[in-house]
Amino acid sequence: MALWKETPTPVAAGPIAAPPPPTPERSPVERVEPRTAADPSLAVAQRRPAAAPQRAEGGESIIAANLSIEGKIEGTGNVRIAGRFKGDVRIDGNFNIEPGAHLTGQVLAGIVIVGGELQGNIESAKRVDVLEGGIIVGDVKAGSITVAAGSRMRGHVEFGWDEDKALKIAVAPGLAVGKI
Repeated sequence: MALWKETPTPVAAGPIAAPPPPTPERSPVERVEPRTAADPSLAVAQRRPAAAPQRAEGGESIIAANLSIEGKIEGTGNVRIAGRFKGDVRIDGNFNIEPGAHLTGQVLAGIVIVGGELQGNIESAKRVDVLEGGIIVGDVKAGSITVAAGSRMRGHVEFGWDEDKALKIAVAPGLAVGKI
């Protein structure tokens, strides 16, 4: 005789679910170690969704040291080159040429840091930093420039000039300014 009232559970229409897998039996003295992230059985359970792409304010693109690329870089955000790149760079952000890296092309960026070798011109940068061992073969036009001992440069340098002020000084009052 049962001490409880048994009521049958209703069966839902549809496919029959598989029974749960059997659990292994453990002896009372067996110690169970907690599972860690290194446990491959947890790899699927602990995966996180991919992070959303960062905006230009905080994002940085990197060309690794073992890459050699030819083309053009344009856009917003920061770019760091550790390999070899041949082509022009036009970004609304900072540009960094790592020591050992090589760039052949023109650069237009906010702040340019040269630790490797640049063969080309830097145009309209707010600031240019040439690190120790950095090499520039080309012209530089920037708001300010910092040159470390041990760096080399061959070319024409203009810094400290604001384009709007230079234009006002060069043009006499009453004359129209235009392209010839």
